Amino acid sequence: QVQLVESGGGLVQPGGSLRLSCAASGSIGTIYNMAWYRQAPGKERELVARHISIVGTTIYADSVKGRFTISRDNTQNTVYLQMNSLKPEDTAVYYCSALLKRSGSVNTYWGQGTQVTVSA
Repeated sequence: QVQLVESGGGLVQPGGSLRLSCAASGSIGTIYNMAWYRQAPGKERELVARHISIVGTTIYADSVKGRFTISRDNTQNTVYLQMNSLKPEDTAVYYCSALLKRSGSVNTYWGQGTQVTVSA
């Protein structure tokens, strides 16, 4: 079993910052990448940022470039999302995902999500 547990969400004013964390545990195997997605009410889930572990590169959605930073602590299988200059349109449930190989099979695993609300 693999578990992803997110933390760090909450209510913040526009212009503020939050840091999300996602810890992977269990029979992890090899992590290919870890990512953050978000889903706002009435909208589809969208990629926010991805950390491609095997090459150490990162990808960001255009809407968050320059404001959000994804990073990974390899020793603890944890990925972070530092979110600065938050806007009301960043309000969503944020989900952590991990693409990993275990027992010869490659699958994507998801966390339960953490709510981020940006409001005055």
